[in-house]
Amino acid sequence: MSESQPEPDPVETVIELDVPPGQTPVRIDVYLTDKTANATRSKVQRAIKEGRVEINGRPVTKVSTPVQPGDQIRCTVMRPPPIEIVPEAIPLSVVYEDDALLVVDKPAGMVVHPAYGHRSGTLINALLHHVGAGPLAGDEVEDTDDDDLGLATAAAGPRYDGDPTVRPGLVHRLDKDTTGLMVVAKTDVAAAHLGKQFADRTIQRRYLALVWGVPDGPGRVEGWLGRSPRDRKKISVRPEGEGKWAATVYEPVEAFAHTALVRFRLETGRTHQIRVHAASIGHPIFGDTTYGGDRIVYGAVEGSRRAFVRNLFARLGPRQALHAATLGFVHPVTGQAMAFEAPLPPDMAAVVDRLRRVEGSGA
Repeated sequence: MSESQPEPDPVETVIELDVPPGQTPVRIDVYLTDKTANATRSKVQRAIKEGRVEINGRPVTKVSTPVQPGDQIRCTVMRPPPIEIVPEAIPLSVVYEDDALLVVDKPAGMVVHPAYGHRSGTLINALLHHVGAGPLAGDEVEDTDDDDLGLATAAAGPRYDGDPTVRPGLVHRLDKDTTGLMVVAKTDVAAAHLGKQFADRTIQRRYLALVWGVPDGPGRVEGWLGRSPRDRKKISVRPEGEGKWAATVYEPVEAFAHTALVRFRLETGRTHQIRVHAASIGHPIFGDTTYGGDRIVYGAVEGSRRAFVRNLFARLGPRQALHAATLGFVHPVTGQAMAFEAPLPPDMAAVVDRLRRVEGSGA
């Protein structure tokens, strides 16, 4: 086993913010966490204590210092340099491919694009190898042509100052532990065309999920989703007008005694949308450690059933039992309607089959 490489020396990025006149007085650590992309409260508090935050030209070292309307804030953020993406010979399940795009069936455990916590082993690493491309760094994307790389580059670069990620070819994403179909653009023309279909909500996406309980259905969940004020890594249902509006349609496919296989259709595409909406109606996705699906929600919680459910969780890896089963779109070059379907992955199929045989129908 090779030794791990040390992290590169961090670089300084200066963020300057003008507090708007209507701002309600709030703690400086809370304000900066909310206004700084990908910031955590602990990192912001450390920057304040280290004297890297100024209000109106004066350093502040107390995290509870209040921010007032009209204040000018200057924060020096220490970030690693942009990540260089290296092609890796990772097996890919390619469902379809032509000169404009490809459709892949993403496995569980694969992160879609590199970030500070996942510098290798991602779908992008595998795609670069698949198309025969060389390494790619964030500061090179704007000067890289899609014909030279083999993946769309027009919208692949950093999205904001200090963003370390590079996303050649990506027009949508799946969570690390969600399996299933993704379309990847090889050309900028294809990326723009597919991106518009996602924006116009004409892309057909249906997911299969194993959930706790048996939902009444078919049904529809809608409302506002945004970052949880208690845990910035989680998404939560927010008050009206706070966050982004989201809507999900669901339909039970097969009911068991205390769980059900459910089909979900996205009307919007928000982070963790299906997982949050399923939990919000009292039916969290089986195995979901973030939104309450990693415990027994319905049925007996002791004895042999407790061991039975634990074994099912272990069979999943663990991960949430969520699979992007179908994907439909209009081909950006030919105009032809394209439709693809991916069967349940082996781990999820085994859990569903076991529930079907042991706990039977919920009817």
